[in-house]
Amino acid sequence: MKKIKEIIIGTNNDGKYREIRALLPKKIKKYTPKKFKIAEPKENGKSFKENSFIKASYFSKKTKLVCLSDDSGLEIDTLKGAPGIYSARWGGKKKNFNVAINKIFKEMKKIKKKWKHKNKARFICCLTIFWPNGKSYSSIGIVKGKISDKKKGKKGFGYDPIFIPNGYKKTFGEMNLKLKMSIDHRYKAYLKIKNFFN
Repeated sequence: MKKIKEIIIGTNNDGKYREIRALLPKKIKKYTPKKFKIAEPKENGKSFKENSFIKASYFSKKTKLVCLSDDSGLEIDTLKGAPGIYSARWGGKKKNFNVAINKIFKEMKKIKKKWKHKNKARFICCLTIFWPNGKSYSSIGIVKGKISDKKKGKKGFGYDPIFIPNGYKKTFGEMNLKLKMSIDHRYKAYLKIKNFFN
């Protein structure tokens, strides 16, 4: 298969765009949907994989470019896997993650007042590459950890300030970005597809 020379990164989320862009080799030309004034499609899949595929195929067909799209989210055991594929939607119409994080704390408290040690969670990312000829390939990355009972750190984006990966004391929001991106779910998913780009 031909190496990919240019790509559209299928997201209008600036944080996601920056992280995916940083994973890809420098020599690849990268575009954002904003450049083409394309809004994101409706994500009505039942899994990270389905939603990732919806976005990748949509942006690829709109631009005739190879598209790399991500769908990712946080699953919390105490909340029976929520917010899961609805992770961004927990932030309301504006996808405000402060709102989403407060909602998580509220829901956790409803189930268990002192939930500090009942807080197992995982971040999941599915990356899908979609080629204009209709071919596609998906990979999944998972990082396990726990939920911090306080927001910590201003780095990263989304739920990063409340997620502590196993083996570490800091949240993703407190971590040096290089370290975070060498152990997180997006990186693990990328490792499985990086041969298409190198």
